[in-house]
Amino acid sequence: MSAVQGQTVEIPTEDGTADAYLTHPADGRPHPAVLFYTDAFGLRPHVKGMADRIAAAGHTVLVPNVFYRHGRAPVVELPEFIDLSERPEVFGRLIPLMQALTPELARRDAGAYLRMLAGHPLAADGPVAVTGYCMGARLSLLTAGAYPDRVAAAAGFHGGGLATDGPDSPHLAAGNVTAELYFGHADNDSSLPPEQIERLEDALTAAGVRHRCEVYPGASHGFTQADTDAYDAKADERHWTALLDLLRRTFG
Repeated sequence: MSAVQGQTVEIPTEDGTADAYLTHPADGRPHPAVLFYTDAFGLRPHVKGMADRIAAAGHTVLVPNVFYRHGRAPVVELPEFIDLSERPEVFGRLIPLMQALTPELARRDAGAYLRMLAGHPLAADGPVAVTGYCMGARLSLLTAGAYPDRVAAAAGFHGGGLATDGPDSPHLAAGNVTAELYFGHADNDSSLPPEQIERLEDALTAAGVRHRCEVYPGASHGFTQADTDAYDAKADERHWTALLDLLRRTFG
């Protein structure tokens, strides 16, 4: 594992400027890039630590504040540890932000994030990988479908709403995806019920997408987030194995 350096950066977008966390190996050389989409709680110390772990494996990692239209991170103030009793109040403030980030805006923002990486001296030439958590898993799939020439691999963990009945459901992008995909689903997750898991699997298979979808038994929605009461250490380490294996297959 390499030493890493992280810093706050600014990303010009069509709608303003997104603040973001950029982390990379401390050797000063360009490395394969990873675009990291956070869960709904957003850019915070725990997420920066996750990004640093990916960077330490040999990658330049960009973690944008996807709610930048509403302010710099943290857009919503969070406790150091988010427990179930506090979630209704927190989600009451987050849900309008999530609803405002439409698929159209998400795809447009993804283009800005990818352009930033394409022009950054610490990001290697060539395609990138994407990973996302909770709502970020949805953004990961949307990005892979919108920018197939730029995304070589995409992953999503404890994602919600990946294959809804709606006309803008992320699974409908499957026909445009050329990346290899991996999804690690939470067990008994109300945001991704069994029928959506099946619909996602069927869409990816029908489109000929290289993919693997797995349900992590007993793991709750949010199982990678160590600063919440949903954290599951066993499921989290399984997620790290799957993600880093995907990155090794993609970038060598």
